[in-house]
Amino acid sequence: MRNLRWAMDAGFWDLDMSTPRVIDGVARPVLGDPLPLGLSRGTRLSRPKQIDFMQRFIYMPFVPSYVGDPASDSHGLSLQRVITFPFRENWFATALVQLNLQKLISSVKEWQSNNTMDSSWLRNIGRLLCSKSIYARGLCSEFLITPDTTVLVSSDIHGENKRPRNKAVFNHKFPWHDLTVEAVWPDLFVDKVGTYWDVPLLMTIDLASLPSDSGFSNHFTVHYNGGEPKQFDGDQIGQIPPTLLPGICAKHAFSIKKDVDIWRNKAGKLKMVQPYDIFLSDPHISASGIIGTVVTASFGDNSVRSQGKDAVLGPGGFSLYSPGKKSALLADLFASVSYTAQHGHFQRLFLDLTRLHARLDFLSGSKFIAGAARLAQDLYHSQPTNLEAVQAICPDVTLSLQQQIGGPFSVRVDSRLGLDLNNKGWNAHVHESVFAIEFALQDLGSAKALLWYSTKHREAMVELRFFET
Repeated sequence: MRNLRWAMDAGFWDLDMSTPRVIDGVARPVLGDPLPLGLSRGTRLSRPKQIDFMQRFIYMPFVPSYVGDPASDSHGLSLQRVITFPFRENWFATALVQLNLQKLISSVKEWQSNNTMDSSWLRNIGRLLCSKSIYARGLCSEFLITPDTTVLVSSDIHGENKRPRNKAVFNHKFPWHDLTVEAVWPDLFVDKVGTYWDVPLLMTIDLASLPSDSGFSNHFTVHYNGGEPKQFDGDQIGQIPPTLLPGICAKHAFSIKKDVDIWRNKAGKLKMVQPYDIFLSDPHISASGIIGTVVTASFGDNSVRSQGKDAVLGPGGFSLYSPGKKSALLADLFASVSYTAQHGHFQRLFLDLTRLHARLDFLSGSKFIAGAARLAQDLYHSQPTNLEAVQAICPDVTLSLQQQIGGPFSVRVDSRLGLDLNNKGWNAHVHESVFAIEFALQDLGSAKALLWYSTKHREAMVELRFFET
């Protein structure tokens, strides 16, 4: 179970986001865009294993998901079910079938409007149920070669789309690092405005230090993008993010993390009563800070992103760019500060957990320093405040609130806040929110099933999560 826990220790990249638009339930954020909200981050446990667990132990015969985008092939309410093949103890193979109820109901209504009820209606309904357009299918096989080495291969296809989505992943856990080699064709990405993109081929090598509460960590990865990206659903209406263009990108991040308990109360627990989540059993106030540096080298069309410069603050960080050779070198600092306050032990039946978490992310340390210097200069010379400089020192703010409503059930909302700067005033607003209902699996110590809905992407999923705090 320790291998299922994820963290943001290595800093600001490669955190998958959950999405019901594809069978495996995972999309990657575009490099350089804000982190996905906590509730919608993809988990290390594969989607077939999540569904198999919920079928076996939560007694869910079908696992629902929802996509509210009419242009998507997965539009509407869908139901998923997994069939497992017990070959060997070290070989987990599944077949996943997804039924799109929205398309099925639309097909039945269309058939009823064009046909009168006669003796052939049952045959026609059967024909509709056999239509490939209302299904998505996926095959997944995972091999446990050694206790620390796994190989996963999968392939899935949506509706009548003849092009499958394929994935091959090799993972090995060293004593202090985690190595992952992966090839996906095509792979799904999502940009900061919510547009999904298909990259024809993605190959990655990723070496990351194992998560820790405090101390040093590092993360090295090499990405290869092959082919021209295309918009996943519908006609292409936006500009392709430069980092998705063909090319090679090597990235290394080094960070230092420190956790501090400001106050913690271990007294007052009910005796002989197990908390619904062992990691949420102590009222406390704590803080955490991360500071680090990241260096990125890119070769190919994806290197054009380094050409952009801010008219006021200049380029973000140290940058070198060679147009003739299509290569770039970028270096910058990043930092994050988070605060958590919890009331209750999460043992009693009602209102025994209230939790607030706030995180401030500074994605570019160089722009923060340049913005602060520009503001100091404006104040010293009694000049009007430069709005671009103010924007540069403002962090990305994420707030999370969780409240127990009864027994193992709690509600939670994660929101990303923003600040609109203009000559008429400064207006705070909510960029996006994700709402969820969580069901703690008490017998497993720290696990939960949750149903979440994203207002920005108009998506909903039921997922299984382990060791999240």
